[in-house]
Amino acid sequence: MRNYSGRSFNKERGQISQNEPKPLPLGEKCNYLCPYFRCNKRALMIQTKYVKGSPYKVGFCRWVGDTCITGECQYAYCEKRALLPGNRCAFAVNKRSDGDDMEKELKESDEYEDKVKDIISKKLGKKDLDLI
Repeated sequence: MRNYSGRSFNKERGQISQNEPKPLPLGEKCNYLCPYFRCNKRALMIQTKYVKGSPYKVGFCRWVGDTCITGECQYAYCEKRALLPGNRCAFAVNKRSDGDDMEKELKESDEYEDKVKDIISKKLGKKDLDLI
């Protein structure tokens, strides 16, 4: 599917196509230099500043008159809906699918079931513990 901006998005798979720019988070934090970061007030202006001859880019908010605070601003949003609470980027957050957590939860549930069986067997007079 093609939209008016020339970028294509595969809705069925939820993936960004190869010709689209990639998100640019700083660690797990959102970045105002990311191509998907937007200001709802349209006040974001990227300025190039020079320190000792080397250039670097700074986000400037024309509405407030100070540097951009990125995802902490109430008017900031992500075009791809990847801005999470706490100024985190969904593209940068690692989705943890460790099997260790699952094993711990299963062990805890087994311990809980054993405690429940003990309580019920005491109430029933230790009769037919295998049936429970």
